[in-house]
Amino acid sequence: MLARDQRTPFSEWWWTVDRLLLAAIIALVVGGLILSLAASPPVATRIGLDPFHFFNRHVMFLLPSFIVLIGVSFMSPKNIRRGALLVFAVSIVLIVATLMFGAEVKGSRRWITLLGVNIQASESAKPAFVVIAAWLFAESTKRPEMPATSMAMVLLLMLVSLLVMEPDFGQTMLVLMVWGALFFIAGMRMIWVVGLAGAAAAGLFGAYLLVPHVAHRIKRFMNPGSGDTFQLDMAMDAFWNGGWFGLGPGEGIAKRSLPDSHTDFVFAVAAEEFGIILCLALVALFAFIVIRTLLRAYASEDMFSRFAASGLAILFGVQAAINMAVNLQLIPAKGMTLPFISYGGSSIISLAYGVGMMLALTRQRPRTEIESQNNANSVRSYA
Repeated sequence: MLARDQRTPFSEWWWTVDRLLLAAIIALVVGGLILSLAASPPVATRIGLDPFHFFNRHVMFLLPSFIVLIGVSFMSPKNIRRGALLVFAVSIVLIVATLMFGAEVKGSRRWITLLGVNIQASESAKPAFVVIAAWLFAESTKRPEMPATSMAMVLLLMLVSLLVMEPDFGQTMLVLMVWGALFFIAGMRMIWVVGLAGAAAAGLFGAYLLVPHVAHRIKRFMNPGSGDTFQLDMAMDAFWNGGWFGLGPGEGIAKRSLPDSHTDFVFAVAAEEFGIILCLALVALFAFIVIRTLLRAYASEDMFSRFAASGLAILFGVQAAINMAVNLQLIPAKGMTLPFISYGGSSIISLAYGVGMMLALTRQRPRTEIESQNNANSVRSYA
């Protein structure tokens, strides 16, 4: 047992971190391991790999992810801001390099190989962007003369432009939604609500007219008979086959045919083998993590911590909601991973980085520490 009066970095972390939130995240990671073991072997076998190829790599990615998650959760808000600025800058450079040198897969350039490792830089850009935007919005509440909102808008346009060039409209939509939510939390005026909603609608309509890939997905969603809906149909069949309690571990049928059963459609595999009960438990776990983080964020007196933790929670929750909605054919296919459940190295490590910042920003710090940080920020600019 760790005594509260011990003054070691670990003891201070242990008594200030939200242990219920940490336990929920660990439960989600463990669930991801089980579902990866259930969903990935048929995919690996189909393409001539060892049956446990993707599962072993999933475990391999979890090791650095856990180190990142715990390490980042020790950081102070000031160091989180600095780290996010560095991560965002590196991610932007990598996205540009991806557009120039990355391999084209299915009409998109989203991956670049460095030292034999495939990297999707847009994944790490998302949580870092949320933190920087949160800092800018927090500064605008304290120093109205600072053009923080305009700076946040410029960063948004830069990131969105690069994502559209890949193209990755799923990530673009996610970034826009989270930025809009942050802007709303920061107290945007109603005219901005109308303007942003109109701009988003115009952008979506423009993408429908100019980008065949987007038009095809929307048409296929509106009229399933207009294109190939094999994966979506198989996913829905998995929900029907599984019923409330599932067919049993390893007994799923859909995963034998679904090309993306270990990534985009792992939620459908969970439904077929473990039932709707497990799916509802996963939804409850995601909801608990988001709501718990939001409650802790709004209890904070530091505006930056409040905005950043809220934005990261919304990013985490919306990404999960998009993946599950696609599996249930509620929205057009987006190619979005289910946090900590789907296979994907860049996704898991980036999620660990974002969740680590959530844990750090929701720690119960003494009032004197918060006041000293606010005083320091008021006399010197962000470094």
